[in-house]
Amino acid sequence: MSGEAVLPGDLARRVIDPHAYAAWDGLLDTFDHIRANTPVAKVQPDTPGLFDPFWLVTRYDDVMRISKDNAAFLNNPRPVVFSFNQAIAFSRAATGSNMLVDSLVVFDAPIHPKYRKLTQEWFMPRNLARLEGELRALAAATVDRMIAAGPEVDFVKLVSGPYPLRVVMQILGVPPEDEPRMQMLTQQLFGGQDKDLSGSGMDKMTPEQVVQIVAGAVKTFEGYFAQLAEARRRNPTGDVASVIANALVDGQPLPPRDMAGYYIIVATAGHDTTSASTAGAMQALSVDPEQFARVRADRSLLPGIVEEAIRWTTPVQHFMRTAAEDVELGGQAIKKGDWLMINYVAANHDPAQFPDPRRFDAARSPNRHLAFGAGAHQCLGLHLARLEMRILFEALLDRVAAVEPAGEAKRASSTFVGGLKSLPLRVTPA
Repeated sequence: MSGEAVLPGDLARRVIDPHAYAAWDGLLDTFDHIRANTPVAKVQPDTPGLFDPFWLVTRYDDVMRISKDNAAFLNNPRPVVFSFNQAIAFSRAATGSNMLVDSLVVFDAPIHPKYRKLTQEWFMPRNLARLEGELRALAAATVDRMIAAGPEVDFVKLVSGPYPLRVVMQILGVPPEDEPRMQMLTQQLFGGQDKDLSGSGMDKMTPEQVVQIVAGAVKTFEGYFAQLAEARRRNPTGDVASVIANALVDGQPLPPRDMAGYYIIVATAGHDTTSASTAGAMQALSVDPEQFARVRADRSLLPGIVEEAIRWTTPVQHFMRTAAEDVELGGQAIKKGDWLMINYVAANHDPAQFPDPRRFDAARSPNRHLAFGAGAHQCLGLHLARLEMRILFEALLDRVAAVEPAGEAKRASSTFVGGLKSLPLRVTPA
C-alpha cells in the first residue's frame, strides 16, 4: 500500500467548485486526470476549518463497491452531500442534525429499509402503468406548447423543466397553481450555487447566508406538506401523499420531521433530475441529426436513448459516505470515520467501464451506469424517470421532424444536482 495520495490544491478546488461543474468538458478532463493518477485521493481545504478533508473516489468499480456495501460505508452520521463546516454548524443549530432535511438518502439501516418500503410498491412499473394515459396527455400538451412557441425555443424552460415538475406534483396531489412555488423552493434547495437558478443573489453570499436561505425554503416546504398530509389523513386518495401521510413504521406514524423529509425528497429529487436527463438527451440529439432521424424511424431505440442520457448527464453528481470500519480502497488506507465523496460524474465517464465515454451512444450496451446509484440506496423513482422520458420522447418524435441548436447550451453551477439550465433549439414541426 502506497503513502496517502493528496490532491494538489488546484485539482482539489475544482472538485468542490460549482463553476467547474458548469464547464463540463474541463470537469471531465479533471476527472480523467485524477482517475488515471490517483483514483482514490484526499481532498483537503486551503483554509483550515473550511471543510473536513475527504476521500474523492473517481473509478467506476470503487464507486460501485461503496454504493453496494451499506455496512462498511454509511450515509450517516456525517452529511450525505458535501458541505462546508459553517453550513453544517448552522444546520446543527437549527435542526439538531447535520442536514437541514432528514430524508431517505440520510438514513441507514434499520430505519432506511423500513421507510423505503412504505412507497417502494407505489413506484414499481406495474403500479406506474396506470399513469401512462395521464403522462401521454401531459407530454402531448407540453410538446404542442413548445411547437406553438417556436421555431426557436428554450427546451429547458418550455419542456424539460415543466413536464417532470407537473408529473411529480400530480403524484403528490399538489395543484397546478402551486407549481411555481414548488419550482422556486426546489431551486433554492438545489440551485443555490447558481445565480440564475436561485434567483436570489445567493452566489454572492457567504456559505452561512446561503444555508439560511435554504433553511427558509425547507421551513416553507415543511409547512406546505404538513397541511397536505393533514388533508390526506382526512381524505386519503391513491397518490403518494396519502401513502406517506397514513404510513405506520413499527406501529407508529412518521415523526413530523421525517414525514416532511419524505415529501421534500419526492417533490424535489423527482423533477430536477429527470429535467436534467431529458434536456441532456435533447441536446445530444440536436447535434446529431442522423441519430435523431434513426430514433424517429425506430422507436425501439428509445430505451437506449433514455438510458444513455441518464448516464451522459449524471444529474446527481455526488454523494458522501462515512467509513464504518478501516478499509483499503484503491491502494489507500481508509480509516473508520473518514468521509468519502463518491463522484458519479467521474464513475459514469470511466473508460474502463464505458468505451469512449464522452460520446452519446444510444446503442451503448451494456450500460450499467451509476446515475441512479446502486444497492440499498438506489433511486426510488428510477422506473418513473424512465417512463416519463420515454413517453415524452414518443410525443416529441411524433410532432417534431427535425431539431438543431439555436445558441449555446448552458449548464448549472452546482456540485450536487447538475444539468442544463438553458437549451436554445430551432424546431421543425412534423
